[in-house]
Amino acid sequence: MTRTIASPSPEELLDRQLATLIERGYAMKPYTISLRERVTGIDATTIDLEAGKLPFVVATRGLLPIDEMMSRAERDGRAGVTKLYPWQPNDFQTIETVTLPEEHTYLLVDIDRGKSSINLPPDEALKRIIAAGRSPLTIEEGIAIVTQYPDFLMKNNCFSLAASRHSGDKRVPAIWINKSKQPHLGWCWAGNPHTWLGTASCARRL
Repeated sequence: MTRTIASPSPEELLDRQLATLIERGYAMKPYTISLRERVTGIDATTIDLEAGKLPFVVATRGLLPIDEMMSRAERDGRAGVTKLYPWQPNDFQTIETVTLPEEHTYLLVDIDRGKSSINLPPDEALKRIIAAGRSPLTIEEGIAIVTQYPDFLMKNNCFSLAASRHSGDKRVPAIWINKSKQPHLGWCWAGNPHTWLGTASCARRL
């Protein structure tokens, strides 16, 4: 399996991602000009799936319900599933320390799957992410990554999405590979470490 992918230019990488989203039923055409303006100058030369590093990914917010987004994120032909009981996806809101762009589409820049935070409780990983000047990811952002790069989700390094929380609750949403080998949106406890689970982050949003 290829773990490193070369990308000739950020514009070409953007075109590939937009094509994937349109193929999956996202209405992207109204946002393409704005995204092209923002992608200029981003270093997109290498995508390293083994290390869990991506130069950027197009994120969407509010274009589709979260469970529909997840069902359109396929890995090896298997559709993603959402199981967040007792909560529903919309019960999770963005934490106060994270500010999202106002637009329905934007770019996540310099993504890290969280390989260095494997076996750290999400609450502890979140402190380190913030101290490093980075930002945790939301549920929709995590789905956006898996939609574009299914192999970014690895059995020994799946990832928590610590920017989405239910108020006063200790559950942290995460995406992993379930026993049916599907991408699985579920949750883990904020204070529990897992040997296969890190906490994903990005450097900025444009």
